[in-house]
Amino acid sequence: MTDERPIFMQIAERVENDIIDGALPEEGQVPSTNEFAAFYRINPATALKGVNLLVDDGILYKKRGIGMFVSSGARERLVSKRRDRFVHEYLHPLLAEAAKLGISPTQLGELLRDEASATASAATPTSASRKEQLS
Repeated sequence: MTDERPIFMQIAERVENDIIDGALPEEGQVPSTNEFAAFYRINPATALKGVNLLVDDGILYKKRGIGMFVSSGARERLVSKRRDRFVHEYLHPLLAEAAKLGISPTQLGELLRDEASATASAATPTSASRKEQLS
């Protein structure tokens, strides 16, 4: 837990990320609040507050006496929610700034493709470095 947001929100986001990534499958059991508390060295009430955010959103549900589980359809709902947030937090400001700078949608698309290619190239080892890795 490192950022400025409250710890309970960070726990909720961590569980969301695990659901989106598939580490916590739908209908799978999530760690208990005591496990979260021990792992992050926080008060169990703080962990419970984070888990309850997800219960309130219908992402998790409780099986009495067993624990918390990921709801069916949770991944799809989370991806949709994150996509909407991405549009509002990143795309809208990007488009507004591009318009200020006179960058057309076509030019913006080209810039995005160029940057995506550059990022992918930087992440992919060259054939020479692959040979070195195999040696």
